[in-house]
Amino acid sequence: MTPQERAEKCAELMMQHDAATQGLRMHLDAIGPGTATLSMLVTAEMLNGHGICHGGYIFTLADSAFAFACNSYNRTAVAQTNQITYVSPAQVNERLCAEAVEIARSGRSGTYDVMVTGADNRKIALFRGLSRTIKGQHFPEPGDP
Repeated sequence: MTPQERAEKCAELMMQHDAATQGLRMHLDAIGPGTATLSMLVTAEMLNGHGICHGGYIFTLADSAFAFACNSYNRTAVAQTNQITYVSPAQVNERLCAEAVEIARSGRSGTYDVMVTGADNRKIALFRGLSRTIKGQHFPEPGDP
């Protein structure tokens, strides 16, 4: 199995069980080893009291992209810590795109940056996630004990 095939299979299995990502109608646009791109349409239900997208929804989109990226190696990975910086507001009916990229991975720890952009490619938010692998895999592979 190639690294790309492994990433695709992990993403497919994760998406089947990810009620939060599905419930917000996020779309997995791209997946690869250590990378993932998800998109989501901002709906009226996602607006805060200022009439812009609530930061929690933007965080959730970035966190989902991070999760797919750090789980692309068929080793169960969870968030150890995340932080986000909001740069620009997102508007209703705007499609947001979150692109996660692996910065470093060593042992059980990984560092991932996620850029959330708006429909016009402006920066909406910058997210950094630190992952930690735990016991488990998404699927058995040949040669596993």
